[in-house]
This record gives sequence, structure tokens and C-alpha cells, in this order.
Amino acid sequence: MDTSEKIAIAAGRKQADLVLKNCRIIDVFSHTILEADIAIHEGLILGIGVIGVYKGEREIELQGKYVAPGLIDSHVHIESSLCVPGEFAHLVIPRGTTTVVADPHEIANVLGERGIRFILNSSQGLPLTVWLMLPSCVPATSFEHSGAVLSAKDLEPLTSCPGVLGLGEVMDFNAVIRGDKGVLDKLEVAMSRGMPIDGHSPLLRGQGLNAYVAGGISTDHECSIPEEMEERLRLGMRILIREGSSARDIKSLIPAITPENSRRCAFCTDDKQPADILNEGHIDFNIRKAVNLGLDPVTAIQMATINAAETFGLKGTGAIAIGYQADLITFEDLKDFRVQSVFKGGELVAENGKPLFEVPSPDLSNVTDTVRIGPLTRDNFQLPLKSTKAHVISLKKESLITPKMVREVEVDSKGFFTRGQGIVKIAVVERHNGSGRISLGLVENYGLSGGAIATTIAHDSHNLIIAGDCDEDMFRAAEELTRVGGGLTICIKGEILATLPLPVAGLMSDRSGKEVALEMGKINRIAREKLGIPEGIEPFITLSFLALPVIPELKLTDMGLFDVVQSKFIDISV
Repeated sequence: MDTSEKIAIAAGRKQADLVLKNCRIIDVFSHTILEADIAIHEGLILGIGVIGVYKGEREIELQGKYVAPGLIDSHVHIESSLCVPGEFAHLVIPRGTTTVVADPHEIANVLGERGIRFILNSSQGLPLTVWLMLPSCVPATSFEHSGAVLSAKDLEPLTSCPGVLGLGEVMDFNAVIRGDKGVLDKLEVAMSRGMPIDGHSPLLRGQGLNAYVAGGISTDHECSIPEEMEERLRLGMRILIREGSSARDIKSLIPAITPENSRRCAFCTDDKQPADILNEGHIDFNIRKAVNLGLDPVTAIQMATINAAETFGLKGTGAIAIGYQADLITFEDLKDFRVQSVFKGGELVAENGKPLFEVPSPDLSNVTDTVRIGPLTRDNFQLPLKSTKAHVISLKKESLITPKMVREVEVDSKGFFTRGQGIVKIAVVERHNGSGRISLGLVENYGLSGGAIATTIAHDSHNLIIAGDCDEDMFRAAEELTRVGGGLTICIKGEILATLPLPVAGLMSDRSGKEVALEMGKINRIAREKLGIPEGIEPFITLSFLALPVIPELKLTDMGLFDVVQSKFIDISV
């Protein structure tokens, strides 16, 4: 379609492919609502005008329904849906999400460039625009072992791949502040190409934050309190407000949004499981929750559309405007915000919560068989202590921050940990190279009693992580996940009660999102009913983040117990 044809359609001299009639258009530029028709041709919006002025080969009467731009998730790890990209699209498109900015650092930490290319290739041809941020931290830090290492030289050739947008979340903020060459080289690769750089700096303040922003980092999705958000906004950063399955920050941060700063804020999910997407929603849920907490509905829609598009320089996306992509959603109630129809490039791709498209099965031949555990015995799960005082990882409901605590514990005659008030053991086992490396720690407030729970999803190096109060059950859980090639499992009294295999890099299923959600629901119910894990603690997601040594305060990697604040390993015994 050349310029003259565009002008002819916009002027009404030529019919459009499609006209949406009698719309109430959410104008995200002027923060107003306009009653008009929308003319669409070859996937672009080419007319917004008085009702009845445009004619189309097809016309859809919307009878005064609201029409908004398709929603944008400004930061997500597709792998955290436990689904490959096509099945992820089946989950999120019916909920109004038409574009995602995805960081494939989960699969990259397992498979390196192979993993990135798998996400790129299997995202092609979907009615979902997937922009990739190249993983900046593979591994996330030098304090753990992953399945791959990606340097600036490894990332540089990928910057020219179609679909690559920028550099993903720079999690090792201490390395940025120190000026470590390896991290700075990656920042330079992105900045030299004018690419956006995502941030990840929980609780970082003052001069340290200044130094981090000076490195070219422009966003952060890790704000959990208003003070963090406000300081970052003052420094010129954009804030991606997260509402996932485990980390839920909307309630805390919405009060800090003002008419003056709202256009610098967007929404993201980061990590959201398939059952939560099906039951709650995706970015549409962020909008509903924010509006329910008092945010103006049009402001919420701006945050879910044009704000995200402007954050990442996505031209022609995120608004209902001339020349923009016809990625549109319809709904009837501004406050309840339930998406009814979804158009991608002017084509109806979902309606009433149902996808209207099929996706091909991706080639998995290069992304399976990734779990290689070295020799283990039950004795590997015995935890020796030098005293009856121990450093303990403390859990907080709906938070990834894990305070470092010192607790009194009991040991047996040989000096092995036996019990502590509300305290259980956790183990991280290296699972990429079969080294046999294992480290042990203690966690409180997890609620587990009478068994073990394990997963090969352990952010971000994705080693095998296990929690339990029985060495035999922890050992059997490790055996089970080795047998199935990765996934989630629960063992009680020597019996495997449930397993969800995740054969794709030990992170994703080869089944549909609905099937995964159903199985995930079953295994989570067992975790709550049989092991006693309470509400507010996600059995597997919470466990998976206990191995991430970039979120304060205390974490466990395959190399040992790590104090994030001091940036060093510490002895478990006090």
C-alpha cells in the first residue's frame, strides 16, 4: 500500500478493508474518550471519523462499546508461563495482550544462544508481537553456575536479529556500580546501537542508584515501595509496575502515581503462571486492580498501552491513531474492564475469552534433555552446623525480598540440623553439567511439613532447588526430576504424589496452556493441603526465587549461602 492509497482511504475516497462502527475510542494521547468510527486497511488504522463517514468491505457494529489499543506487557519472561511462545499467545491474546517485551534469560541461562533463538523462531507467525530483550546476565552473577555464559561478544551478533529490541534487565547492579568490564561491555553494545536497557535494582538507593542509571539503564520493574519508585522517576527512569503470580506490587505503588508522573509508568507481569492468567487475567488484570484501588481508568489504559510503547520506542503501537497498527480491544465497562474482542492488525484473533487462531508445534529437538545431575545420595541432604544458631532465609508473603535472620535451631549428636521453629531445609543442586555440586540452607515461613517439594525452575541459573523436612523425600524428589527431564514434583513419605514434567529446558511444557494450568492447579493444591504451604506463599514460584542472588537479602545458590547486601557468601552457622 503506497502513500496515495493511504491518503485515499483516509479521505474516504476508497473503501477500507474494515470499519468498526459506533465506537467509544480511548484516546491515550489526550486522555479523552471519542465517539467515532475506525477505518482499517491492510492492518493499519487509516481513518478515525464521524460515525457513518467511512465505508468498509466489512463493517462491524460495536454499539457504543469502548475500543482501546491492544495491551502491552512491558516486561515478561515467557518461560515463566511454563508454556512455549505459541501456547503463551493462546493464554494472553484473549485477555487483550497483543504485544510483549520479553526477556528470555531463563532459557538462555540453560541453553545460551540456542535458547534465545528458540524463543525468537517459535515467536514468529503468531498474532502476538514478541520483542526480545537480549539477556544481559547469563549467568545472573558470578556466584552461581548456569548452563551457559553469554559475553558481550556473544550478544553482539544477535542485536541485528529481527525481533531483538534491546538489552534485558541488568540484575547484577553491584557489578555496574563497580564498573566491571564484562557488564560495561554489554551496556556499550546496547548504547552504541541506541537500544533500550532494562533495569533490576531492588532497594538500591542514593549514589549507588545514580551510578546504575549512569550506565544507561532506563527502566526498573523491581520497585516494591513508593519511595523507590519516586526516586527512580526523579532520576529519569521509567517504572514498570509489576503484578505477577508471586510479586504483586500494584497495591503498594498505585498511591504514588500522580497525574504528573503517570506517563512515566507502565505495567508488566514479569512472572505469571498459566492458571493465574486464565483465572485472573494478564495486563487486563493489572488495569482492573489498579482502577479498583482508585486509579483513573483512562490513566490505567495509558499505562498498559502508549506508556509501554514509548518506553521502548515501539513506533506505530500503543494508540488508536492514523498510521498505527490496528491492534485493538473492545470492552463494555471502564471499571470492570473485561476484554470481549481482540483485533491484531485488523484481524479478529480472539473473542469472549477464546483464541480464534491455531499455532504450529515448534521444533523442540534442540531444547530438551537438559537435566544432568551428578551422583547423589540421601547423605548429601544432611546439614552440618557448628552451633545452634543459624542464618535463615525468611519469607514474606507476596514478596521476593527475603530478610536475613538468625534463629535458634536444634542439632543431633553428630551436629546435623534436625529442626527449628517453622524452619525447613533447602538444597540447590547444579543440574547442567552433572558436577554433583550441592549446597544446603534453611528457610522459615514456607509452611512446609511432612515431605519435600522440588523444581528445576530456580531463578536465574535454573539449577535444581528442593525444600523439605525429610532427607529421603528430598533425595527422591531429585531422582524424579532427573527421570522426567525437569519440572515440578512433590514427594511425601517416599512416594511421588505429583509431577509436572517440563521437558523444554526444564522450564516449559510441550502441552497446551490449559493443560499446564490444570496440572499446575493440582500440584499446588497438594502442596497446600498435604504439605501445609499457606496462602500468600506460592509453592513453586516462591521456592524458585530463593536461588536468585540479586534480590536482597539472603539467597542460596549451588555455591553456597549468599548475602546479597554484602555481596559475599556467608557461613550458615553463626
